[in-house]
Amino acid sequence: MYAIVNILGQQFKVEEKQQLFVHRLEGAEGEEVKFNDVLLVDNGGSIKVGKPSLSNASVSAKIISHVKGDKVLVFKKKRRKGYKKMNGHRQYMSKIEINSINA
Repeated sequence: MYAIVNILGQQFKVEEKQQLFVHRLEGAEGEEVKFNDVLLVDNGGSIKVGKPSLSNASVSAKIISHVKGDKVLVFKKKRRKGYKKMNGHRQYMSKIEINSINA
């Protein structure tokens, strides 16, 4: 059984007991969160598709930890002008584990 769920503007294909990284969620570590914006549910070949989302489906997950992602370097340069600029960015993320998919 899997579902496609919208979490903070990104769509993820999730299964039970799966761990994944999403953008930073509100809530403390160990707290339960529920996502109601479920777009598709596949239960052993029986597929339900929402228009745009399923009204009675939800996905519950547990926040495992809050972490920072890998560093992304942004380098800007204009040739023959002596202009160089280096900037770095690390995205705040949350690691979650999917507990159950209710369809």
